[in-house]
Amino acid sequence: MIFPIVYNSVIIILRTCFTMIALSYLPVWLTLDYLADLMYIIDMVITVHTGYLDQGILIRDIYQLKKRYLHSKRFLRDVVSLLPTDLLYFVFGIQTPMVRINRLLRIPRLNEALDRMETRTSYPNTFRISKLMIYIFVLIHWNACLYFALSSYIGFGSDRWVYPNMTNPEFASMRRQYIYCFWFSAQIFTTVGDTPLPKREEEYLFMIADLLIAVLVFASIVGNVGNVITSLRDRDNVFFPNHELVKAYLRSHHISKELRQRIDNWYQHLHINKKIMRENEILQQLPVHLRTEIAVSVHLPTLSKVTIFQSCEKSLLEELVLKLNPQVFSPGEYVCRKGDVGHEMYIIKEGKLAVVADDGITEFAVLSEGNFFGEISILNIKGNKSGNRRTANIRSIGYSDLFSLSKEDLTDVLSEFPAAKCHLEEKGRQILTKMGMLEESGEGTEGETEKVETKIQRLERNLEILQTKLARLMVELESSNRKMQARVEQLEWEVAALGTQLPEDVEGELAEGRGEGVGGEVGWEREEAEGEEEKGSDTKVKKQGQGEDGKDVTKEGDGESTKSTKEDTERTVEGDKSGVKDAGNQGKTIEDDKEKSREKGDDRPGKGDGAEIEPEDEKDEKSAERKSEDGGENGKED
Repeated sequence: MIFPIVYNSVIIILRTCFTMIALSYLPVWLTLDYLADLMYIIDMVITVHTGYLDQGILIRDIYQLKKRYLHSKRFLRDVVSLLPTDLLYFVFGIQTPMVRINRLLRIPRLNEALDRMETRTSYPNTFRISKLMIYIFVLIHWNACLYFALSSYIGFGSDRWVYPNMTNPEFASMRRQYIYCFWFSAQIFTTVGDTPLPKREEEYLFMIADLLIAVLVFASIVGNVGNVITSLRDRDNVFFPNHELVKAYLRSHHISKELRQRIDNWYQHLHINKKIMRENEILQQLPVHLRTEIAVSVHLPTLSKVTIFQSCEKSLLEELVLKLNPQVFSPGEYVCRKGDVGHEMYIIKEGKLAVVADDGITEFAVLSEGNFFGEISILNIKGNKSGNRRTANIRSIGYSDLFSLSKEDLTDVLSEFPAAKCHLEEKGRQILTKMGMLEESGEGTEGETEKVETKIQRLERNLEILQTKLARLMVELESSNRKMQARVEQLEWEVAALGTQLPEDVEGELAEGRGEGVGGEVGWEREEAEGEEEKGSDTKVKKQGQGEDGKDVTKEGDGESTKSTKEDTERTVEGDKSGVKDAGNQGKTIEDDKEKSREKGDDRPGKGDGAEIEPEDEKDEKSAERKSEDGGENGKED
């Protein structure tokens, strides 16, 4: 669509203003007119069959395509641009091609075509400049045609501003007419040259309009050219490091002239040979899968030459090619020295490197394109006698282009491919065995470190155990608080009961009962004490068993705390019920129990639950005494 639209934009105004040119080549113009119309029709047919995206899916159904195109504003514009306005030739004459002005409605199609070309061309900056020049040419062409038409309206040669009189043979030819008008219009738009001053109002208005347009044209030219220059500078900054900043840094720190010369030569080598040092920055705007495909097509053949990476799965190599970093070494520069810790491996893309002795002169071997070195030092193979250190001096003979792969990048990639990691380590061991650099030890395979995942799982299990123990301790703390609160309430109740004064007759009866217990009924008390001892011994055995089971409080958890709470409640209830027993008999029974425990040699207070239970029994008996005394006192009052 570029040809027919540009043709109509240029020729319609030309034939309208330059009548001599229109009539002289009329058959040619008519042929080109109808050829352009035919191309307009073909464009409409192609547009109907052009698919479009709907929610990311390319629609190709002809029915949907027709419906979409026929209901769009574009179809209306295309139809209007093809209306047969040529029939107006019969009204205004064949010398009025302005009747075809409706063909210019297709100009938006021209902009679309130019935009698509700009995105597809390999030289976008050159294309932008060319497009700008075409626009300026069309603008000057239209202005030249209008200038000639205004001169014809005012009168040729009427003053110095209009076109000279065509009676002069020098200005009578069609070529001179167009070239003079185009030159005059270019002078106005570029504001250069000495144009004649206008004399009439029409001339002044025309000059004012041209000068205003010239300002816009000049601004657009400066802006577009500035954008192109900025784009070129940005491209250079991305493709090559900023040399000016480096030179300023070297001058400010008074670096030696020899070193500065080496750096200048390195930059010169990059610019002359178009070496790209920032591949990742250039491609970072692309999606990951596109970056991977580009890296695979560029670097995969080089990476496949490395012995340890041969026979590895393709997905691993695709991950590794994204990690390769290009490096350029100058002549005589050392890539690595013997004894240095190896942090990366190198693959030679272009150039030659020498394996030299410590003196830097004796050469043992020469490495060329496709060779690699340093692959063993980045695998961390156990038993490596060199300890991941460089075993040779590698020096660049000329300018050498290398790819480097760091140990960290390889470790990150292999963490997702455990099978490939084992495979690479096995290959590395084989290479070290052939070189005699692998220490043989039977514990090498057995003493492998645990995987990070296993350690994390073990830590999680330990954390769960600690959380469980903490929960148990919290429950036990709450249970202890409840028990203490119950005991405090009980003691408060007992203190309140003791605060009331006991009647004298109740105290006398208690005293007589105590006397009789001591003197008169000793035999009966002994028999009853023996029976109490048997029951007490059985109770002790049960409580000792419970004490042994409850030694590990933190392991038993909530169950032991609940049991201890229930036991305390039962003891309190039993103590309340046993209040009717004789206080003297209970005291003697406690003394006999103590004697028996001493005979067994278990008088320690901390064994089992006995040490904790005996004091509670004594408290229960005392509370029973007080309750019996309170009961007797209440009976007498009744």
